[in-house]
Amino acid sequence: MAGKKDERIDAYISNAQPFAQPVLKHLRKLIHKAIPDVEENIKWGFASFDYKGPLCSFASFKAHCVFGFWKYQLLNDQYKVLQERSNKGGDAMGNLGRITSKADLPADEIIIDLLHQAKKLNDEGTKLPQIGRAHV
Repeated sequence: MAGKKDERIDAYISNAQPFAQPVLKHLRKLIHKAIPDVEENIKWGFASFDYKGPLCSFASFKAHCVFGFWKYQLLNDQYKVLQERSNKGGDAMGNLGRITSKADLPADEIIIDLLHQAKKLNDEGTKLPQIGRAHV
């Protein structure tokens, strides 16, 4: 399995607000660094990343961007950086809250660890429980 970049993600980032572009480029770089076999796609209007199933996604809005994991409830968040999504009481659609600059992101090592955990869940075929299931 070889990783695959999607030109639509390039366009998505180029069309994002100027503040969001460096954030999205950085997240994309980390995702590919952590999971070389990841494949890009556009799903639900978000930039989505799949590896043996849905893995994570990011989106950009007028004043903030978001990043989230498909199976965030199953990740071991020893760093206490993951939040509930807005539909579960959080302040944004992603798990890292409202992101307005790279300074709002956790350290690269934390994001990479969470990505590795998400990859392992997909490698093992772990499914989300049916109750409370929500997309990224």
